[in-house]
Amino acid sequence: MKRLLSLAILGPLGVALVVLSIANRQPVTLRLDPLSEAAPALSVTWPFFAFLFAAALAGIAIGGIGVWIGQGRHRKAARLQRAEAERWRAKADEIGERADALAAELAAGKAPSLPAAPSRAA
Repeated sequence: MKRLLSLAILGPLGVALVVLSIANRQPVTLRLDPLSEAAPALSVTWPFFAFLFAAALAGIAIGGIGVWIGQGRHRKAARLQRAEAERWRAKADEIGERADALAAELAAGKAPSLPAAPSRAA
């Protein structure tokens, strides 16, 4: 289903891009030097569709960077929660190992070696 939806969207988009490229093949000069119109120091001449694709790619890149920056707090929260879950998992494993050791001592008929209870200062 996902593949069919992808083809239904990307197929017409690909055809539109090819038609756009064929219709806009004429060369266009982009001048980055506003002071010298006759002989600009910085200029590039490409087909018009190349400028359109470059602008689209730049928009996608800028949008992706903006989304990535905006989701930073969520990534940080996930990282902190993952670390906390690992601490709890390690603590649970430690308690499980102690419980197994106590069960083995009880099964062997030995008195369990429990840790000393913490003292309360009044």
